[in-house]
Amino acid sequence: MKEIIVVNSDKCVGCNACVRNCPAPEANITKQLDDGRFVTTVNPDRCITCGECVRSCNHGARDFIDDTEMAVNRMKRDKLIILATPAIKTVFPTTWKGILDWFRKQGCMIYDVSFGADICTWAHVRAIENKTVGNVITQPCAAIVKYIEIYQPKLLNNLSPIHSPISCAATYIKNYLLKTNPIAVLSPCIAKKTEFMETGLVDYNVTFKKLNEYFEKNNIRIPSNAIDDYEYKFDDQQGQVGAVYPRPGGLRDNIWLHDPDINITTSEGVHKVYPELDMYAEMPEFKHPEVFDVLSCEFGCNVGPASGTNQTVFDVMATMREVEKEAKKRRKTGLFGKGEDRLFRKFDEELNLDDFKRNYRPVTPTPIPSERQLDPIYEKMGKHTVADRTFNCHACGYRSCREMAIAIYRGLNTPSNCIVHAKTVLIARHSELAEQHERLAEITAECLSLSNKLKNDVGEITENMNTIDGSTTATSERAAVVNDLLKNIVAFCNQNDTMDEDTVKQLVSILETTIGAFSALDDNVNTTNASSSLIQKSIVEISRLVDEINETLKKTAV
Repeated sequence: MKEIIVVNSDKCVGCNACVRNCPAPEANITKQLDDGRFVTTVNPDRCITCGECVRSCNHGARDFIDDTEMAVNRMKRDKLIILATPAIKTVFPTTWKGILDWFRKQGCMIYDVSFGADICTWAHVRAIENKTVGNVITQPCAAIVKYIEIYQPKLLNNLSPIHSPISCAATYIKNYLLKTNPIAVLSPCIAKKTEFMETGLVDYNVTFKKLNEYFEKNNIRIPSNAIDDYEYKFDDQQGQVGAVYPRPGGLRDNIWLHDPDINITTSEGVHKVYPELDMYAEMPEFKHPEVFDVLSCEFGCNVGPASGTNQTVFDVMATMREVEKEAKKRRKTGLFGKGEDRLFRKFDEELNLDDFKRNYRPVTPTPIPSERQLDPIYEKMGKHTVADRTFNCHACGYRSCREMAIAIYRGLNTPSNCIVHAKTVLIARHSELAEQHERLAEITAECLSLSNKLKNDVGEITENMNTIDGSTTATSERAAVVNDLLKNIVAFCNQNDTMDEDTVKQLVSILETTIGAFSALDDNVNTTNASSSLIQKSIVEISRLVDEINETLKKTAV
């Protein structure tokens, strides 16, 4: 499948709004990048291109690709056929005629899709009358067709075989007007590109939004037109009540103009129509309405995702009402007399119903995993109980935890994107951090205690070093005194060859002084030895404390 919805990953914030609003369960792929960001991209093979994600993205991360540039470039060398959908009147109420005139000035031919809608109504009415169809689901909406082809292929038996108004108009131009020019459609729809690719009837999908951007970029000024005049001189007939197809129930109202007794049920909007299609698939055939008229956009094609309109739904519906009044007036007074009955007679005479039928391309559905296959996925999501597995908070974008688990199983999402998983991880990390904090506090207290002891031992070393320093100084002084005394003794003895009593007394006095000096010297040595011993003990204690601190700090690294 060609990529139509595109994503700017740099702008994606992982808010899951695209997933939340997407009706296609396999259209989005969410991954966590290396920087921790969650980014959701598109799976083009499973995307129905309804454009709801483009509407929902508030960050500019999603956009779509159309054929505006290619069509304009082709227009420069070939004469294009421009098919204008009736929604152009609601999207550009004051400039729609000027836009068509601009294309005509570029050499294009202009045709009205409303006429193709009239053919579409005729084909449905005749098919129902002839009972060539059973209970049908309408298919003007290309997103609906893709959804059924991909996700509900068993409903293809109910999907109307009648072409959409655009494809009916293209078929009429090719088969009955015998025009071979390339065809470009002016539309408010992103998904129409998928229809054109499958049927091959239309070459370019030129959306209103991208066309308006082209005009602004190239400074093209479009003149205004009267807003109460809804007629235009097309290159072929202008349509009649088919012009109301873009509003909700437009096809229904057209059919009821011819047979008000047909049982028709309508449904619009992504959050309503797709669940109801799933419901329809489970219902027995006898409960189905004859016609289930469905549109992906809640307010119809007039405010399609590629319309780029700033018109409110009230503006749009008011315009549609005026378009309807004008169309019904033309139906009564137009070329074919009393309106569509005469028009239908013309169709009966000139058209072959089979020319306006199409085929579909069913896609093999992805198998749904069993509960046993989902069990390990739930475990990775941190969902261990039934309550966990039915939490259904929708934060991931899915309607249930089971849908999220299925998406993860299919490789479309990651357990890290589950809020319960994230909370479980967060709580576990918080608990671990609290435990580490408590442990760190204990280690800090222990280190402070050891540090105080170390401080005391360092103080003792400092004191003993001071003692040693003082004792060493005193020892040095005492040694000098002793040395002097010994010299005095020697000199005294040399001077006194004979010892009388007084001399002996003097000698004794000198010797006693020397003994005292020796005693003081011995005390100083003992003090030094004692201080040295204390220092040695303190150093041993410090070494032990350092080892303890190292061991304590090692615990913080565990």
